[in-house]
Amino acid sequence: MGEQRENSNWIRRFHPSEEARVRLVCFPHAGGSAPFYFPMSQKLSPGVDVLSLQYPGRQDRRQDRRIDTIAEYADIIAAELRPWLDLPTAFFGHSMGAVLAFEVTRRLEKDPGYSPVRIFASGRRAPSSYRDENVHKRDDDGIVAEMRLLSGTNPQILGNEEILRMVMPAIRSDYTAIETYRAELSAIVRAPITVLTGDDDPKTSPEEAEAWRGHTSDAFDIHTFPGGHFYLAAHQEKIIKIVSEGISG
Repeated sequence: MGEQRENSNWIRRFHPSEEARVRLVCFPHAGGSAPFYFPMSQKLSPGVDVLSLQYPGRQDRRQDRRIDTIAEYADIIAAELRPWLDLPTAFFGHSMGAVLAFEVTRRLEKDPGYSPVRIFASGRRAPSSYRDENVHKRDDDGIVAEMRLLSGTNPQILGNEEILRMVMPAIRSDYTAIETYRAELSAIVRAPITVLTGDDDPKTSPEEAEAWRGHTSDAFDIHTFPGGHFYLAAHQEKIIKIVSEGISG
């Protein structure tokens, strides 16, 4: 692993660090893009080399074929990341990104002897905690209403119909992927899991967050913050500290 690297549409490195001894791969939420993690990359550099994933169908990848299953996402991302696993590597995923981090780990752990340093699963119930959700079947206004509920999208973008029309196909594909995802109770990884959750997140109850414990054969811990689905915005310093300690520990 790590011997061949080529430029990839999937990977953004905002603060490349050749001196780093550990790497963090960041997985955005449904409808999210790589720059969501620019602040985390900035804070952790240069001690941590941060890679942020850019999914197809948004920003500079708007014309690329969209993906609407977690399985295809995870297969492609695992292949994209293999050349970057020359350093100890941890994964941080928020919402849909947490599920992708888990499923990519399952694929990479099939390689002999490999396991990520840690998975940071943020803003998402455990893979086996199922809810019957069908936001992806709503019309565009219905999807926008859901996004407003979660308070994770800039109101200026929501108010710009031209921009909204451009990004809506990618948002719908992401919602399709995460809402049709199913994981069995027996799906586990060898990597330790750290869960981060908001105490007022409509998408994740305390019990559903705690259920991540059953998906690792290693250590597990959980951190609960005041706030909703996008609690992270108000707690960046604490999250950076948890990530730093989780990577080094």
